[in-house]
Amino acid sequence: MQRKAYVPGIAALLAALLAGCTGGSGSNSRAADPKPGDVSVNTPAAQPGKYRTLPEACAAVSHDSLDSLLPGIKQITDQDQRDTAYEGHATLTYDTDRRVGCGWKVESTDATDHLGVDFERVVSYDNTVSDDSRAEDIYATEETAANLPEASASATPSDTASATGSATATPSATPSTSASSTPSASSTSSASTSADPSQTPADLQPRKLSGLGDEAFLDDKLNSGSSTAQQRTVTVVFRTSNVIVRIEYAEQPTASTGTPDSEEMQDKARNLAQKLVDRLND
Repeated sequence: MQRKAYVPGIAALLAALLAGCTGGSGSNSRAADPKPGDVSVNTPAAQPGKYRTLPEACAAVSHDSLDSLLPGIKQITDQDQRDTAYEGHATLTYDTDRRVGCGWKVESTDATDHLGVDFERVVSYDNTVSDDSRAEDIYATEETAANLPEASASATPSDTASATGSATATPSATPSTSASSTPSASSTSSASTSADPSQTPADLQPRKLSGLGDEAFLDDKLNSGSSTAQQRTVTVVFRTSNVIVRIEYAEQPTASTGTPDSEEMQDKARNLAQKLVDRLND
């Protein structure tokens, strides 16, 4: 009796199946279409900021500027002590690529002056948000916290001119050398009061500044503190690209009846801010 040929039939079936798999592989080799709203496929990453490094904070302020802002330095007779006063004290930070600061405190026969500068390089870790945009958000938060008077929402004519005064010179930031002093636009807001609008000319009130970096503002507060002498603190904060710079300049007269001059201190702080803008752009 003749045996049926099952083997050839099975071989044909396997061949057909293999052919079907091979024919289908072409459609599967194509990349799947991106889902609607999938920004990871076609959207380019946001641009990095202009600045990749920060200056050395304690060396960012020239001796001439320090002589103007801190008159007591020139009254120091010992050369070693004077050199130490010029050096300042670096602010403790944990990433000098992202944030650096320096502070100075000098006494003179007329007053005690404090100066603090702070540089912050903003980096966005979101590929859809640029470093500049992130810096804008941080700056806007600080400006809002400063609670500038409504009348100062637009820059006054005096703000459009660069700070002048060869005898006055002086950028975020934290003017103190202690770890508790951090550069903040509102660091003294809880214990001090802004200049009284009824007694302060409009061009000296806390306000936005034009012509200084990409955006800037100035705050001016008078605080009686723990003594009868009134301490004035002028803060200038400005942003240029992805770097935010904060300057805090404070003065407390030796005489209990003394009051620091607002215009003079503002001129010095703005002059320093302009010099720091120029330094960043060198």
